[in-house]
Amino acid sequence: MSTLRRVVLIDDDQVNNFVCESIIKNEKFAEEVISFEWAEEALSFLKEATEKAPASFPELIFLDINMPGMDGWSFIDEYRKLPEEVTGRCNLFMLSSAVDRKDIVSAKSLEEVKDFFSKPLSPEILEFIKDEFI
Repeated sequence: MSTLRRVVLIDDDQVNNFVCESIIKNEKFAEEVISFEWAEEALSFLKEATEKAPASFPELIFLDINMPGMDGWSFIDEYRKLPEEVTGRCNLFMLSSAVDRKDIVSAKSLEEVKDFFSKPLSPEILEFIKDEFI
């Protein structure tokens, strides 16, 4: 049985999304994984979920920092505008190849971000999330 019902990936790297989906499914971490290459599309999906079916809101989001268009920081600014009664049940993690220490410190300082992980996603990261956050 899967740990979570729904996980959302937000990363402009299609290959990384495929790898993450495979790991999440192989580890039976979530029943459903939805990937978005554009943060704007993910935000639209989340807004629709809050309005039409709050129970369908993901329990976990992996968010990249550096993306074209809306980056991870801008996404979080908009995410904050969603109803807290819905987002409060969701764990948001930064999953990025960013190696700038400032980005890591900034991400960990945000109330919405539970933790920061460097790519690639691994079974060990999922195990850590299970043990610490779920």
